[in-house]
Amino acid sequence: MLVFCVITLLLAGLIGRLIYITRTDGERYAKQVLSRQSYIRGVLPYKRGEILDRNGTVLARSELRYRLILDPQNLLHNSDKIPTTLEALKNYYGIEAETINNILEERPDSRYKILLDNLQLSQVEPFKKHMEENSNIKSLWFEEKYVRAYPYDNLAGDVIGFTSADNMGLYGIEGYYNDELNGINGREFGYYDSSLNIERIVKEPKNGHTIVSTIDINAQRIIQRHIREFNEEYGSKSIGVLIMNPNNGEIIAMASNEEYNLNSPRDLSGIYNPEELSDMTLEDKIEAMNRIWKNDIISSGFEPGSTFKPFTVAIALEEGIVSKNSNFFCDGVEHAGGWDIRCSAKHGHGDLTLAETLMRSCNDAMMQIAAMEGRDIFYKYQKFFSFGQKTNIDLPGEESGIITELENLNASELATSSFGQTFNVTMLQMAAAYSSLVNGGYYYQPHVVKEIINDRKATVRKIEPVLVRRTVSKETSEFIKETMYQTVELGTAKPAKVSGYTIGGKTGTAEKLPRGGDKYVVSFLGAAPALNPEVVIYVVVDEPQNVERQDDSSIATKLASRIMTELLPALSIYPEGEIDYLIIDNNESEDTETEEDQNDQSSEDNSQITDSEDNSEIQDTDNDTDPDN
Repeated sequence: MLVFCVITLLLAGLIGRLIYITRTDGERYAKQVLSRQSYIRGVLPYKRGEILDRNGTVLARSELRYRLILDPQNLLHNSDKIPTTLEALKNYYGIEAETINNILEERPDSRYKILLDNLQLSQVEPFKKHMEENSNIKSLWFEEKYVRAYPYDNLAGDVIGFTSADNMGLYGIEGYYNDELNGINGREFGYYDSSLNIERIVKEPKNGHTIVSTIDINAQRIIQRHIREFNEEYGSKSIGVLIMNPNNGEIIAMASNEEYNLNSPRDLSGIYNPEELSDMTLEDKIEAMNRIWKNDIISSGFEPGSTFKPFTVAIALEEGIVSKNSNFFCDGVEHAGGWDIRCSAKHGHGDLTLAETLMRSCNDAMMQIAAMEGRDIFYKYQKFFSFGQKTNIDLPGEESGIITELENLNASELATSSFGQTFNVTMLQMAAAYSSLVNGGYYYQPHVVKEIINDRKATVRKIEPVLVRRTVSKETSEFIKETMYQTVELGTAKPAKVSGYTIGGKTGTAEKLPRGGDKYVVSFLGAAPALNPEVVIYVVVDEPQNVERQDDSSIATKLASRIMTELLPALSIYPEGEIDYLIIDNNESEDTETEEDQNDQSSEDNSQITDSEDNSEIQDTDNDTDPDN
């Protein structure tokens, strides 16, 4: 009992003493306790690296913004500073005293409350200066943050991509090079001194690397404007335009039909009208966003049509199956695997040289050449040109296309494959493979980045051209280049001409599945200058609208000509005139053109014969089903 009474008296005395201290000197003791408490106030954000075009123009950057932060607990411990702090917030930012009082009442133990977000430097500097001059403003500070910005809005969206709010790159360069673009956050450690002033220790952030792309902003602007103008004048389901350097695999520009603002990628109001948006469910909107974010140049497949014919000829030349002096006879139809597969010319093209089979875009001759090659050789070279497999471009979302497997490449499939049907490619695959046909036979891996540098402008890594393989010999390449030039000057690709320039290239028309639906993909694949190419251009128009005939390849060819007229000078590629020794005499040219006109007219007069350059009607001539089909 004695011990109990003594302890009870001591506890009563201690309680009395604590009550006395709390009432008379509690604030001083609270400050002493707080001054011994360290804290981690926040993260110092890194700056995500920029994305530049090949000439140093900024395509994507991170802009510095600020948050205004309040420490409610600290302000309550400096209660005498509350009136001056509230007055400053009212004067500079229009924040009412009632708003701050509610925060102090509802969250008195909070150490971190965002009052304002996304402030620019001009909104921050005056208040910072005022706080430095007035010590009666307490418990406020600014926290830095970075906001991703795209100065040109919708320019090069397929290449650049965009980021989420947490600096995660999505699509394009932003997605593929996300780890290089991102840095490491810094930290700010600190403590309160005996007067409750903040003392800081800062660990600086490490900024991300800058990406120098191969894109030329002027070329990109040109092709996107021409796509918009075409759609305004005619319309299409989609359009793709790809410009690349055939001599090193660099992508100079690429764009597809759908444009969206990189600064607000989820805003569909510029693409759909208010009535359409109101009728869309959340799932519909997500599907629509995924569709416009998709890069059709690398992710969408189609049948290439006649633009594949130079590959069929190149294969035969490489294997010694034909020579430059070989001749062929087109009677308008070939029998393959139990099917009659017709050429676009109803009565046939007659006698043709190897060059003329391309200039006149003869399906009959292509089928003859493919039959001589056989399916083993044809399939081997399809793989050799990287059809049916990814090019491994440094962009996310690439598809591999679909080619007919060797065991299924029977007589009829081989015949139709010779002129670019019954298999599926991407635009990037075709442009990269065609580049090897016209650059001397060197297949370079396509890429959109040429250099990575740090925030001190020092080179971290150079992206050198990657030579994947040799596809054809120099002699074959020279023949293809010369013949493609003749095809533009004298053959089916005449609308691709550009005054003063030598252009080489091939047109393409492919009927979409299901056959007979009168829906076509038209295209032009070419290079300039013709004999010493500096750029390869590929234009694909899917289902052109408001035109007389969808299967008119000149729709794409004329668009390519308009683009090149503006593009080539912008890339410092200058006129060089005609190559006289490759132009046949006027009489022969007139005869050639007359025969083409007759063949075209014959096709139009007979509804059973497809009047597309590439799309041949296939008729079953056997009573029994052929096992090869």
